[in-house]
Amino acid sequence: MPVPPSALADAYTRLAEVFPGLEITQPPAGRPVPRHGGWVAAADLADGATALDAFLAWDDTQIRRDYGQPARPDVVAGFGLHRYAWPVCLLITVPWFLLRRVPRFPVTHVSYDRTAPGLPMGRLAARPTTFACLPDDPAAILPGARVAPDEEALRAEVRAAVAEHLEPVLAGFGPRMRRRGRALWGMATDEIVEGLWYVAHLFGDGEQDRARRELELLLPGATKPYVGSAAFRELTGPNGESLPTRDRASCCMFYTLRPEDTCATCPRTCDADRITRLVAAAG
Repeated sequence: MPVPPSALADAYTRLAEVFPGLEITQPPAGRPVPRHGGWVAAADLADGATALDAFLAWDDTQIRRDYGQPARPDVVAGFGLHRYAWPVCLLITVPWFLLRRVPRFPVTHVSYDRTAPGLPMGRLAARPTTFACLPDDPAAILPGARVAPDEEALRAEVRAAVAEHLEPVLAGFGPRMRRRGRALWGMATDEIVEGLWYVAHLFGDGEQDRARRELELLLPGATKPYVGSAAFRELTGPNGESLPTRDRASCCMFYTLRPEDTCATCPRTCDADRITRLVAAAG
């Protein structure tokens, strides 16, 4: 029997409250994910053919408009993958973080539209096949539930669920990005960590600190196919304040467009520059 939308609805509602730029809907059972209008099915992106061409054409246009210059084809593909993988990882990590429920979304069950007006991060239509939860979760009796015996087993479910969805997508994008294996999974690692870390900040009430602890347990290192750990660390500000940061496992290649403006978590950004940016952001 299909997973009832109620199993995940509270998590997606909470996400929408703090992050209204992304919309998540759960199509009814038996109805295919949309492919009309601006929608593109994840399975079509994984195929790496015409649908991916059209998807990346949007990124190429956006880069030319925003930066006044074209980007290399591999950089365009990297931007496109990031803009897909960042929100799609939230489909899995947010229910885990908020409800301790881990849904499975094969590529045939997800579609993405980033052309909807008023939604800068776009909208996702996603229908889970199953979900994992802990033994004491009331949802354990729902259709599609699979009981994980403990928190570590549930973390393994998160890693497996993200890998199940992203592996075929990475195979589709990889040749366009001129990256393989380790480099692609480094990007996947970053999307998991930075997406949840960001939205947890929006949840407030110390949730970003909790997200950091949870992500360190989720990705402690040596959890293949992921690359490295969550890689959080502390810097010290000019007044002795603690400034949390992390080191990305991959590079988004933004420096090819703006060499002087790297990401705050980029391996290319030195600690002195990170401190300056973090202090400015805090102020």
